Amino acid sequence: MSVSRTSTSLLRRALLDTRFSPQSATVQSQGIRPALGSYKSIHNSARLPAITASETRRRPTLRPHHRPAAQARVNGPLPVTKRTIFIQTENTPNPDALKFIPNHRVLPEDFPTSFLEYLSPRSTLAPPHPSPLAANLFNVDGVTSVFYGPDFITVSKSSDANWAHIKPEVFSLITQAVTSGEAIVNTVEKTGEHAQEGGEEESLSFNEEDDEVVSMIKELLETRIRPAIQEDGGDIELRGFENGIVKLKLRGACRTCDSSTVTLKNGIESMLMHYIEEVQGVEQVLDEEEEISMHEFAKFEEKLRQQKGPQATASTGGKGTLDTAP
Repeated sequence: MSVSRTSTSLLRRALLDTRFSPQSATVQSQGIRPALGSYKSIHNSARLPAITASETRRRPTLRPHHRPAAQARVNGPLPVTKRTIFIQTENTPNPDALKFIPNHRVLPEDFPTSFLEYLSPRSTLAPPHPSPLAANLFNVDGVTSVFYGPDFITVSKSSDANWAHIKPEVFSLITQAVTSGEAIVNTVEKTGEHAQEGGEEESLSFNEEDDEVVSMIKELLETRIRPAIQEDGGDIELRGFENGIVKLKLRGACRTCDSSTVTLKNGIESMLMHYIEEVQGVEQVLDEEEEISMHEFAKFEEKLRQQKGPQATASTGGKGTLDTAP
């Protein structure tokens, strides 16, 4: 009984010594070490750097290129916006004149007159100040004159030109002039010595040297007549008052309109004579160049009338223009 127990204990001890002997442990460790070593090298290379104690006390900040989209929109540069221009057009009583309203101031605020008129480049009469826009508009085929009001531009064309071809180019040039930010009228430079009469000062402005009748004429023209003419794309200018006759100069669309004589007689003359008893009539003043042009035009109409015979009648008695019907 004791022998068997002793042999059993000796056998267990021998087995334990054999399993956990230093040689076997060395062999086992040598067999496992390469695998562990390679695993550690891979693990260490993929692991992020350790955070030190000093870095744990402060909040990490994002780099500029890692800013959130919302923060970038707030702190980033403002988007560049383009100014949109809305140009409105209005017909005038003159079929050869069209009024353009760019929703932008055309003449400077402190400009001495309420209008500027640019005639054909071949004309010897020029306004006191040049305008790059007017020069560009005259490069459009068919444009004969350019008129600037306080906040509108009236473009006149020849009778044989078509608005369908002119309007797109006029729209483009006005848009470029307004969006460029430059002044439409160059008030620094002068055009030359041969300037239009009355272009340097406002003819309807108050003057202490005017008598009572002239002052009343100016007030009536300024408050009652000028707004209606400007609505039609033109303007009016007072050239004098002598012997009961008011001398006026029509500008813009009204200057070349066939109904200008009717406007003077039935509209302006009737109103002035009604409110001011000293007024006996109204006379339209023409520049020397316009008188020559109208004289030549009258000769041309007379020649056409002779060719067409007695059936050719005039459309208006004042200007003696022919009907378009053969």
